[in-house]
Amino acid sequence: MKSESKKILIEKITPIFRDIFDQPTLTISEETNASSVSGWDSYAHINLIVALENVFDIKFSTRELGEMKCVGDLLRLLQLKGVSG
Repeated sequence: MKSESKKILIEKITPIFRDIFDQPTLTISEETNASSVSGWDSYAHINLIVALENVFDIKFSTRELGEMKCVGDLLRLLQLKGVSG
């Protein structure tokens, strides 16, 4: 994925992250993961996935969810599912 596409996708998903984690100034990057965001527990993770699926009208498989370790992995999956950046 091109750097510009990643940047645009990050801009698209940042408001979702901010809403789910109730952090209006949260900044995310490809390296962002659960240990780097306050409040990113299993419950918040489920809420995040559901929100992303609803916003982009996609579904993640259990295997895909297991492979998702950071925002960079999420960006790759979003692109594979046709979400453009």
